[in-house]
Amino acid sequence: MRKRLEQIEIPGEHEARERSWAVVRAAFAEREPAPRRRSWKPIAAVAVALVAVAGLLSPPGRAVLDEIREVVGVEQAQPALFSLPAPGRLLVTADSGAWVVDEDGSKRLLGNYRDASWSPFGRFVVASRRNELVALTPDGEVRWTLARPDVRFPRWGGTKTDTRIAYLSAGTLRIVGGDGKGDRLLDSRPGDRAPLWRPGSAHVLIYERRDGSIRVVDVDTGAQLERKVPMTFLSQDDLRLAHDLLGPGDFAPPVRSPDGKWLAVGWPEADQLVFVRAVGGRQLRAVANVSSQFRSRSFPTISGWCCLSE
Repeated sequence: MRKRLEQIEIPGEHEARERSWAVVRAAFAEREPAPRRRSWKPIAAVAVALVAVAGLLSPPGRAVLDEIREVVGVEQAQPALFSLPAPGRLLVTADSGAWVVDEDGSKRLLGNYRDASWSPFGRFVVASRRNELVALTPDGEVRWTLARPDVRFPRWGGTKTDTRIAYLSAGTLRIVGGDGKGDRLLDSRPGDRAPLWRPGSAHVLIYERRDGSIRVVDVDTGAQLERKVPMTFLSQDDLRLAHDLLGPGDFAPPVRSPDGKWLAVGWPEADQLVFVRAVGGRQLRAVANVSSQFRSRSFPTISGWCCLSE
């Protein structure tokens, strides 16, 4: 599937890649080596943002990653997540469970859940245990549960008043209403990746099948809208979600803030969470010791950055 997606030419992709690489290459050519202490440089923010947002994982892009590691040092990061750089709340999953992080940096453990995602507009959270699907408030109050075997990758989509949850269960893809009613089978042979709700469409789901094909389906009617990945109609947000299906190298998939101005990028190798300002001038903030802050042996996953509840 990776090869098939890489062969699809996105309008302006080549030109954008060439311009981005020229900027990064020129900046690094002018960079003076730091004798001892590593320091933050503007080019670090630019390079990280370009790699995370534009997916510059071509051979030149991968070479830049090595340079980034020489510029960005763990010792320059804040020792703890004191606050978020933009309004909203982070949803984080770790070995210890699912957490909500408020703008002021306060953290709340929702429970021992292994995967979670926001509902539309951040009013609720859907989470999974091994044999249970759970809907709860951001404060941890359980609203309803649904017993199903081996629940994974719950994803909540829809409008303010009409929502659906897609999730994997025992090798099948299922759909249930946001109120926990109407659970039904959608596909008996999905792939082993999280499904994605298509932005801008109420109940249109994008998911991979076991044969490597990708389907775009209206979950209410069961109609297959496209037989191949229709990259020409995808928005930039869609493209980011499509890239999530591949995994993007050394950095975790970027998550955008509700106001669209910042990206949160996980860096497992450095145990850092890096915030990159994508609009209004390049800035970069980093937080170290991420795993220990969420009581996790492995690097936590940033599952979403959502708006405040209304």
